[in-house]
Amino acid sequence: MLDPSSSEEESEELVEEESGKEPLAPATARLSPSRPGEGPGGGGGAGGGGGGGLQPGGRGGGAARPASPSPSVASEKEKDELERLQREEEERKRKLQLYVFVMRCIAYPFNAKQPTDMARRQQKISKQQLQTIKDRFQAFLNGETQIVADEAFINAVQSYYEVFLKSDRVARMVQSGGCSANDSREVFKKHIEKRVRSLPEIDGLSKETVLSSWMAKFDAIYRGEEDPRKQQARMTASAASELILSKEQLYEMFQNILGIKKFEHQLLYNACQLDNPDEQAAQIRRELDGRLQMAEQIAKERKFPKFVSKEMENMYIEELKSSVNLLMANLESMPVSKGGSEFKLQKLKRSHNTSIIDMGEENENQLSKSDVVLSFSLEVVIMEVQGLKSLAPNRIVYCTMEVEGGEKLQTDQAEASKPTWGTQGDFTTTHALPAVKVKLFTESTGVLALEDKELGRVVLHPTPNSPKQSEWHKMTVSKNCPDQDLKIKLAVRMDKPQNMKHSGYLWAIGKNVWKRWKKRFFVLVQVSQYTFAMCSYREKKAEPQELLQLDGYTVDYTDPQPGLEGGRAFFNAVKEGDTVIFASDDEQDRILWVQAMYRATGQSHKPVPPTQVQKLNAKGGNVPQLDAPISQFYADRAQKHGMDEFISSNPCNFDHASLFEMVQRLTLDHRLNDSYSCLGWFSPGQVFVLDEYCARNGVRGCHRHLCYLRDLLERAENGAMIDPTLLHYSFAFCASHVHGNRPDGIGTVTVDEKERFEEIKERLRLLLENQITHFRYCFPFGRPEGALKATLSLLERVLMKDIVTPVPQEEVKTVIRKCLEQAALVNYTRLSEYAKIEENQKDAENVGRLVTPAKKLEDTIRLAELVIEVLQQNEEHHAEAFAWWSDLMVEHAETFLSLFAVDMDAALEVQPPDTWDSFPLFQLLNDSLRSDYNLCNGKFHKHLQDLFAPLVVRYVDLMESSIAQSIHRGFERESWEPVKSLTSNLPNVNLPNVNLPKVPNLPVNIPLGIPQMPSFSAPSWMAAIYDSDNGSGTSEDLFWKLDALQTFIRDLHWPEEEFGKHLEQRLKLMASDMIESCVKRTRIAFEVKLQKTSRSTDFRVPQSICTMFNVMVDAKAQSTKLCSMEMGQEHQYHSKIDELIEETVKEMITLLVAKFVTILEGVLAKLSRYDEGTLFSSFLSFTVKAASKYVDVPKPGMDVADAYVTFVRHSQDVLRDKVNEEMYIERLFDQWYTSSMNVVCTWLTDRMDLQLHIYQLKTLIRIVKKTYRDFRLQGVLDSTLNSKTYETIRNRLTVEEATASVSEGGGLQGITMKDSDEEDEEDD
Repeated sequence: MLDPSSSEEESEELVEEESGKEPLAPATARLSPSRPGEGPGGGGGAGGGGGGGLQPGGRGGGAARPASPSPSVASEKEKDELERLQREEEERKRKLQLYVFVMRCIAYPFNAKQPTDMARRQQKISKQQLQTIKDRFQAFLNGETQIVADEAFINAVQSYYEVFLKSDRVARMVQSGGCSANDSREVFKKHIEKRVRSLPEIDGLSKETVLSSWMAKFDAIYRGEEDPRKQQARMTASAASELILSKEQLYEMFQNILGIKKFEHQLLYNACQLDNPDEQAAQIRRELDGRLQMAEQIAKERKFPKFVSKEMENMYIEELKSSVNLLMANLESMPVSKGGSEFKLQKLKRSHNTSIIDMGEENENQLSKSDVVLSFSLEVVIMEVQGLKSLAPNRIVYCTMEVEGGEKLQTDQAEASKPTWGTQGDFTTTHALPAVKVKLFTESTGVLALEDKELGRVVLHPTPNSPKQSEWHKMTVSKNCPDQDLKIKLAVRMDKPQNMKHSGYLWAIGKNVWKRWKKRFFVLVQVSQYTFAMCSYREKKAEPQELLQLDGYTVDYTDPQPGLEGGRAFFNAVKEGDTVIFASDDEQDRILWVQAMYRATGQSHKPVPPTQVQKLNAKGGNVPQLDAPISQFYADRAQKHGMDEFISSNPCNFDHASLFEMVQRLTLDHRLNDSYSCLGWFSPGQVFVLDEYCARNGVRGCHRHLCYLRDLLERAENGAMIDPTLLHYSFAFCASHVHGNRPDGIGTVTVDEKERFEEIKERLRLLLENQITHFRYCFPFGRPEGALKATLSLLERVLMKDIVTPVPQEEVKTVIRKCLEQAALVNYTRLSEYAKIEENQKDAENVGRLVTPAKKLEDTIRLAELVIEVLQQNEEHHAEAFAWWSDLMVEHAETFLSLFAVDMDAALEVQPPDTWDSFPLFQLLNDSLRSDYNLCNGKFHKHLQDLFAPLVVRYVDLMESSIAQSIHRGFERESWEPVKSLTSNLPNVNLPNVNLPKVPNLPVNIPLGIPQMPSFSAPSWMAAIYDSDNGSGTSEDLFWKLDALQTFIRDLHWPEEEFGKHLEQRLKLMASDMIESCVKRTRIAFEVKLQKTSRSTDFRVPQSICTMFNVMVDAKAQSTKLCSMEMGQEHQYHSKIDELIEETVKEMITLLVAKFVTILEGVLAKLSRYDEGTLFSSFLSFTVKAASKYVDVPKPGMDVADAYVTFVRHSQDVLRDKVNEEMYIERLFDQWYTSSMNVVCTWLTDRMDLQLHIYQLKTLIRIVKKTYRDFRLQGVLDSTLNSKTYETIRNRLTVEEATASVSEGGGLQGITMKDSDEEDEEDD
C-alpha cells in the first residue's frame, strides 16, 4: 500500500500539526483533528471509545474548540457558526468512523461477492450531450454532413428530430437522469420499423437490409465526427469498471462517497493493517465474539427493541446468535489465507460448527499432532567455493545438496581454477527445522577409484526467518584434504507456508506443556479460521514435539519473571487454570509474537507494549521506538493525526443501523450522479460493499430495504427516474418480512419497522398513482423499457392487504381508472398549452389581431393533429403496458377526446354558414378514428358524425343544384369543339396532387337561390386523369364535377354504414340523372347539327359530330364508375343509363348513315339523267359524239364518281381519327356500307328493263369498286362486304359491262368490274 509519507496533502497537514498552533478564529473552515486524550472517546483498549467518539463520553469532553466569549458578548451569529462547525466536525468524525468499517469490509470480505449477473447500465445523456445530438441531427437535415441518404431516410430522421429530440418530455427525462444513448437508439429503431415495413418490396433488397443500413446511418449521425475507436475504448473501460472493481477502486469510490481525503485513507489503511489478512481475520473474530457477548448482555438486561409480539424477544436473541454463528461458519469456510499459495489447508476431521457454538467446552475437539501439517519450500543456491589451492587447475569439482530425508541434487562440473556455479536446487519438506547438507567433491583420477573424493561439507539449519541473501560458510574439511580453509558461498531461502503465522526461538515454561524453562523453536500454526496452535519443533521432525491450542487463551505483555534465566522480553498466555510464560531475546520479536498471538486468540483485550505506555506518558513521545515493528510506527502516525479513536473503537458499541442508513444514502447520491443511467440500481461494487457491511455488522434486512425505499421515494418525488422493478423488489421484501414470511430468515418484526413500512407503503401508493396519471411524462416514449408495466404491477402489489390475498381486480381497476381520468385532463391541458405556445411563436408579429373564424379553425385542425399524435403515441408506446386494462385505456382516450370536443365544437360554432373549410378536420379525425378498432363509432366518433352529417347533406344539395345549372347553361353555349383543341395552346403543367383539392369550391356569397359553380375550362392534365381528350367542355365539366363530388364523399369514409350507403345511393342517382340529361341534350344537338349540313358530296364530317360521339363514349365510361352500385341496385342505375346511351348511339349512327345515303342518292339522281329513252340522254349522246370528232372531250361522269369517292374516304378518315370508340366506328361503317349498297341495288333494280348508259356504267363501276375497297380497308367484315345485295349489283354491272364492250367497243376506256392492280395504282 502507499506509504503515507508519499502524500503531499498529508505532508502539508503534518506541517500544520507540528507547528502546534491552535486555530485563532471560530470561523475556521474545519476543526483540526483532535489529539490523543483530547478528543471525545480517546484511544485505548477495547470498548474504551465510549461509542467510538460518536457520542459524548470517554476521556474527552468534546471536540477541541477555542474558548468562547461570554454569552453576554458573543453574538448569536458566532454561536450559530460555532454550532455549525461543531456539527460539521461531528459529521466528519462519523464519516471517518464509517469509512473504517467500510474499509474493513472491502479488505477482507467473507460473506458477499461482487455480483456478475446484474443488468448492464447504459451511459446516460446529459443536457449538453442532448444539445450536441440535436445539433448533429440538424446539421444532417441541413445537408451539412457527408452522409448519403435517400428521401425516405431523411423523412424518418426529420420526424424523429421533431417528435423525439425536440420533445420537452425527452428534456425532462434527461434532467431526471433516466435517458441513455440506448433509449434514443431504440426509439428511432421502433420509429423506422413501421416506415420500412410499409415500403414496397424491392427485388434483391430485403427490409432487414434497409433497417440495418438506416441504423448504421443513424449511428453515424449520432456519433458525429468522433473517432469510433476512441469511443469504443472509453466505453470498454467504463463498462469494465461497471462490472467488477478492484479493492483500490472500491476504496477510492467510498472515499468520494464519504468525503475522505487521500492522506486520511492512507493513515487509516496502514494503521488498520488492511493489507494483512491475518490481522483482518482476527479483527472479524473479535467483532463476532463481541456480538455474541452483546447478545448475552441484551438477554440478561432484557433491553429489547419493541416488537409487535412479546414472544419475539427470545426469538430475537436466537436470531442474533444464529446470525453470528452463520458468520463464523462463513469465516471458517474461508481459506486460511488469501493468495494463490500451493498450500491447501488440511481440514479437521470434525465439525467446526459445534466448536463455534459451544465456545466454552474446551475439552471437545482437541487438536492432535497429526492435525498440524506444515509444508515448506526451500531454495538452495550454490554460488562459488574459495580455498582450493592443492588441486590442479584443471581438476573437475562439483557440489551436491540435499535436505535430510529428501532427494539429492548435484551442480554442474567446474574446474578447480574457477569453482563457480550459481546452481539452484528446489526442495519441499515438512520439517520446521530441516537440515540442509552441501558437499564439495572432486573427480577421482585413480583407475581403481570407485567414487569421487569428498573435499568438504557444510550443514545448515535454516528457518523462515533466516537471511535470504547468499553468505559465506566455512566448510568442514575431510581428513585427507590439504586445504583446511575451504569456504562456500550459498543462499538458503525457506518460504513461510500460508498457515504459519509466525515462527522463531522462544524460551517457554507452562503447567501442562513445556514444563521446563528451555529455549525451543516455536511455530504459530493456523489450522482453520478459528483454530490456532502454538507448536514447538525439533530438528528433522515433521510433527510438533508439543503443542498448545490457543482457544480461550489471552496473551499480554508481562514483566521479567524472577528465577527464570534466559530471555529478555517476557509475555504470557493465560487461561483459567493455566499460564504459559514466553520470553524472546529482543523487544521487537516480542511485539511481533504478541501481535500474532493476539490475532490468533480472538481476545477482546488489545495488548499494549510497555514501550508505548512509556511513550504516551513521556513528554516527547512523538518519536517511535527504533525496535518497534513497522505496524507500530503506522499506529503512532495515526494516533498523532487523531485517527486512533476510529481505529481502536469497538464496532459492537455502534448503532450500525443508522450508520448503514447514512452510507447507503450517500452511496445512492453518488450513484445517481455518476455517468450511468442507473435508475436507482447500485453498481456491483456498491452492492458488494453494502451486502458485506450488513452481514458483518448485523444490519437487519428490513431496515436496509426500508431505508432504501425511503431514499428512492425521495429521489423519485424530486423528479429522478427510479426503476419501479427496484422499488418492487425492496417493497416485496419488506412486505414479506412485516407479514412474517421471513424472506431472510428473520422472524422478529419491530413496531418501528411495521410503522415505517405502513408510512412508506402509503407514500409509494401516492407516487405510483401520480406516475400513472403522468404516464406520458414519467415514461416518455415507453422509456425506460418495461417501466410502466412494472409500475402497474407494483401498484397492484401495494394495494394488497397482505402477501397472500390478491387484491380484487375491481379495486385495482377503480384506482387505475381514476388515474387515467386525471391523465386525460393532464395530457390535454399540456397539449393545449403546447399548441398555444406554438401558435404564439408563429404569430408573434400579429399581436393584437382579432382571431378570425378561419384562424380558429386552422388552430383546431392543428390541435386535432396533435391529439391524433398523442393517441398514436399512447398506442405505440404505452398500450402494451396497459394490456390488462385495455378497456380503461379506451375510456382514457374517449375522455381525452371529449375534452378536445369542447374546443372543436366552439370553433365550429363560429364558422359562417355554407362553408366547407371544416371538412379537412372531419377527414383528419375520421381517418384516425375509423382505423382504431376501439374508438371507431365510439362516443366521440358518433358526436363527430352528428356534427358533420347535416353539413355533408347541405353540401351535396348545393352541389347537385349547381351541377344541374351548369349543365343547362353549358349546353346552351356549347360549341362542341373538343376540349383538347381548346386547351392545346395552354402551357403544360405538372399533374397536381389530386389528394389535396378534394372539395370543389362553392361560392358562399350568394344569399338566395342556387349557388353557381364557376365555369369550367379543363386544364391540360385532365386527359391524364379521366382518359378523355375529345369530349365537349360541358360534358368534361360535368364528369369532372360528378367524379370530384363522389371522390370527396368517398374519401370522407363515412363510418356509419347506413348513412354512408344513403350518400352513395344519392350520388349515384344524381350522376345517373345528370348523365341522362347530358346524353339527351347531345342527341338533340346532333340531329340539329346534321340538318344544317350540306347534302352534296362537298359534305365533310364536322369536328362537332365526332365530339358528340365522344361525349357518348365518355358518358358510357363514366356511367360505369359514377352510376354503378356495389350491391344489387347496380342494374337499377347502371343498366338504365347504359340502355339510354346505346339507344342514343344507334339513333346517332342511323341519322349519320341517313345523311350519307342522302348524298349517294344525290349522286345517283345525277346519273338518272342518262337513262335510256330520255331526251336528255339522246341529247348528251349526240353532243358528245359530234364534239369528239374535233376535240378531246372529258369523260362524262368521272367527276361525280371521284367527288363521291373523295367524300367517302374523307368521312371515313375523320370518323376513324376523331371518334374514340372503335366499336361505334365499326357499327357505323357496317351500316353505311350496307345502306349504300341497298340504295345502288334499288336504283339498278328500277332500271332492270333498261340498258345502262355508258357513262352511268362507268360511274357506278367506279363508285361500287371504290366503296367496296375502302370499306374493306376500314375493317368491314367480308360477310358484310359480300352480301347478296353486293353480288346482285356486281352481276348486273358485269352483264352491263359485257354488253357495252360489244356495242361500244373501247367506250369503257379500261373501266371494268374485274380486279386489276394497274387500275389500283392508277387510281392511287
